[in-house]
Amino acid sequence: MAQPDTIDQIAERVDHLLLRHEELQRTHVLLTQQVHALTLERDQLKSRLSAARARVDSLIERLPQASASATPEASQ
Repeated sequence: MAQPDTIDQIAERVDHLLLRHEELQRTHVLLTQQVHALTLERDQLKSRLSAARARVDSLIERLPQASASATPEASQ
């Protein structure tokens, strides 16, 4: 049978591992929340970028077409 010192050491180790496990669980929850928040932020930024691109494309389409023959300096 195990000696009392050995049992105490095992009990201390188990207590330490349980504390570490709880710590890791809390960290995991926080990291999961952070990933969720960053995913939402990324999606919002992608949406804003897409809207900005659409606006720029619309503005480019509204620009008058420049022809190379109308502006000889442009070909130089």
